[in-house]
Amino acid sequence: MKPDLFEAPDYYNIDELLTEEHKLVRDAAREWVKRDVSPIIEDYAQKAEFPEQIIGGLAEIGAFGPYIPEEYGGAGLDQISYGLIMQEIERGDSGVRSTASVQSSLVMYPIWKYGTEEQRQKYLPKLASGEWMGCFGLTEPDHGSNPGGMVTNFKNMGDHYLLNGAKMWISNAPFAQVAVVWAKNEEGRIHGLIVERGMEGFSTPETHNKWSLRASATGELIFDNVKVPKENLLPNKSGLGAPLGCLDSARYGIAWGAIGAAMDCYDTALRYSKERTQFGKPIGQFQLQQKKLAEMITEITKAQVLTWRLGVLRNDGKATSAQISMAKRNNVDMAINIAREARQMLGGMGITGEYSIMRHSMNLESVITYEGTHDIHLLITGLDITGLNAFK
Repeated sequence: MKPDLFEAPDYYNIDELLTEEHKLVRDAAREWVKRDVSPIIEDYAQKAEFPEQIIGGLAEIGAFGPYIPEEYGGAGLDQISYGLIMQEIERGDSGVRSTASVQSSLVMYPIWKYGTEEQRQKYLPKLASGEWMGCFGLTEPDHGSNPGGMVTNFKNMGDHYLLNGAKMWISNAPFAQVAVVWAKNEEGRIHGLIVERGMEGFSTPETHNKWSLRASATGELIFDNVKVPKENLLPNKSGLGAPLGCLDSARYGIAWGAIGAAMDCYDTALRYSKERTQFGKPIGQFQLQQKKLAEMITEITKAQVLTWRLGVLRNDGKATSAQISMAKRNNVDMAINIAREARQMLGGMGITGEYSIMRHSMNLESVITYEGTHDIHLLITGLDITGLNAFK
């Protein structure tokens, strides 16, 4: 088992923009990843299993709802702290960050923002502690980039709702106790419902044979005449804007997380370039290898500045959905290109599990697709700058 020698690049002294609390939160997450994730993650990725024993550690470093108020079990941190935690976790593995992102932004966030006080008190403390895990049901077999076309629906039966439909590509589904599910009522209006494991007609078959996010549990959500209590409806926001508000928070976390994956690939390639010799000298002395490394650190630095500024805007309540969309698309694209370049620098060793690069590269193929594809985010930016809607 190779030791985790990761050293974070900070070419523009971004640390000087962080508070002491930010750095303490980040360093705690970094040390946890080095101790509890790096030594085991390659084996779990090879086995295509999620390491459930790390759930307690994720809770301890504040990865579940870091910005949720302390009265509900959260850490009460700001948006930059949330981003830094996601950065460090994805430095370990995108699948592990997905688990934390879903729990925080797609399950706890809507209950906190759209739920009743009773729902907050019932669910948030257990989700914050990791006692309960959650998942988010939006994507359907025939509706990915067009969530508004969903067919999952619920009917008012007087004393309860009757929920029918299916969701797929759902992170955490196989082991989640709670699902925040988006469905249309009889008028076609989208609402959020809290569905609990054990409700009759609710099942979560696992998705197998993935070549990406192999250390993350993915599944489906099947609703066959599921009776959902009326008090499980999220009452404070409806329409497509409700789930999209959750996706803003998740996409923001991904923008930070992707930097972590890029950092790990860059750090691995840099260290390898100094150790690996060909033609009698370290490969880092060759011009083309230096070009690759110089481009990597430049792109990482640009992403760090972009995302830090976005965090400031989020803290001030000024960040727009389009700004978040730009950061998600840019940073994931940056990370996947760095992973590919780093893989080439390692030659044949780059495809082995002895190094993290190929795992990051495969994972990022999912990250560039979920929470809005690369192309969809380009169109979101296009709409924002032109005012012309390419989706219609």
